[in-house]
Amino acid sequence: MSSISGSKPHAVCLPFPAQGHVNPMLQLAKLLHSRGFHVTFVNTEFNHRRLIRSRGPDSVKGLEDFRFETIPDGLPPSDHDATQDVPLLCDSTRKNCSGPFKELLHKLKCSSEVPPVTSMIIDGTMTFGIKAAKELGIQEVVLWTASACSFMGYLQFDELLKRGIVPFRDENFMQDGTLDTPIDWVPGMKNLRLKDFPSFMRTQSADDVMFDFLGSEAQNCLKSSAIIFNTFREFEHEVLDSISAKFPNIYIIGPLPLLNRHLPAESRVKSLNSSLWAEDSTCLEWLNRREPNSVVYVNYGSITTMTKENLREFAWGLAKSKRPFLWIVRPDVVTGSDSATVLPEEFFEEIKDRGLLAKWCPQKEVLEHSSVGVFLTHCGWNSTLETVSSGVPMICWPFFADQQTICRFACTTWGIGVEVNNDVKRDEVSELVKEMMEGNKGKKMREKALEWKKKAVEATDIGAESYNNFDRLIREGLGYGG
Repeated sequence: MSSISGSKPHAVCLPFPAQGHVNPMLQLAKLLHSRGFHVTFVNTEFNHRRLIRSRGPDSVKGLEDFRFETIPDGLPPSDHDATQDVPLLCDSTRKNCSGPFKELLHKLKCSSEVPPVTSMIIDGTMTFGIKAAKELGIQEVVLWTASACSFMGYLQFDELLKRGIVPFRDENFMQDGTLDTPIDWVPGMKNLRLKDFPSFMRTQSADDVMFDFLGSEAQNCLKSSAIIFNTFREFEHEVLDSISAKFPNIYIIGPLPLLNRHLPAESRVKSLNSSLWAEDSTCLEWLNRREPNSVVYVNYGSITTMTKENLREFAWGLAKSKRPFLWIVRPDVVTGSDSATVLPEEFFEEIKDRGLLAKWCPQKEVLEHSSVGVFLTHCGWNSTLETVSSGVPMICWPFFADQQTICRFACTTWGIGVEVNNDVKRDEVSELVKEMMEGNKGKKMREKALEWKKKAVEATDIGAESYNNFDRLIREGLGYGG
């Protein structure tokens, strides 16, 4: 291949190797490509193989100016088609990925087939990349792929230690009301309780891998030249104002799924997809046969796991509600079992005319479908932004990390959600579904969700704040005037 001119800017994008991080990084990478960037997108070898299994070998071939590269994640090789153990993965990326990443950068630097690397977009939980960029004199910015409220929550982990709140002395804190303690000292975050902090603070050891990892990574982001937030100002304005008071150089460019609507029709990267599971698009045909706002869509995201009892309670709650539902049940959603074997035959008999179970689906298209009336979700940030962008209210069952924080904001500040008790019971699921689908509370939340959709769309319109901030990111953060 002939040598490529160095005039084209070259961005290296390094996401954390989990679905919820790869998605927004790919959305941003596509936008950069549409503005003239050569893009190198760095997956782990494990996820690279998963992409090939889910979407075929062409999915990672890329283009001449949008290429996929890989680094090892430091864990033992595996072809297991499921999300890796999160604490092990976090610990391993932090300890083992820096060397291979630097080797990749050196390889790119020495290649005559790609332009010189001019900038890096580093995931906010892969901050070893900040150091690598600084060592090589490459301009870098961090993409925080979760909510701004979660970032502020993780920044408080040091404060929780200083105040003697964490670590907890014994396991009683989970049941004795300690987690209901009101918290009024977090900048930009009102009506907070201890239980609304990201869940990794629920530990009896300050050396706990996830408590240390997320607290440290959030602090490390402040060493970057700039932080990108995949949100829009009105949605999280108080906490964003508090973050910018501490760290002024932030770019608010979300929701990225809506910003991506500006990709040119002829863009060759439009079809690139980062789904690590094969998507079942027959769900959309099934939705086409349903009435408007009649379907409960249920999806717990790419990492959430639960017990057999939890799954059965959700199943019978959905059945008891008598509402049509589309339920995404990953094969690995039940701890230690194949979820397909957990549900009894009589459940399938009960729901045969109105329930559809699938392993994975194109979620954005599902949420945008006119028949979907409510989303029963784990409150992951990508799912939250997609439901807000679609104007659909939420039934919240947060699992871990920042999902408890997002759930609290959805149910209070944003007014678009209700929460299912962690110890899920079928009667509660059934009642919440009925209330959200046809009750006064559900009606008000649907109206509120549509208001937020309008604001999210407006924020990403040409000439609006998120759109202009993306332009500013390219000029200032990534140093490209094209």
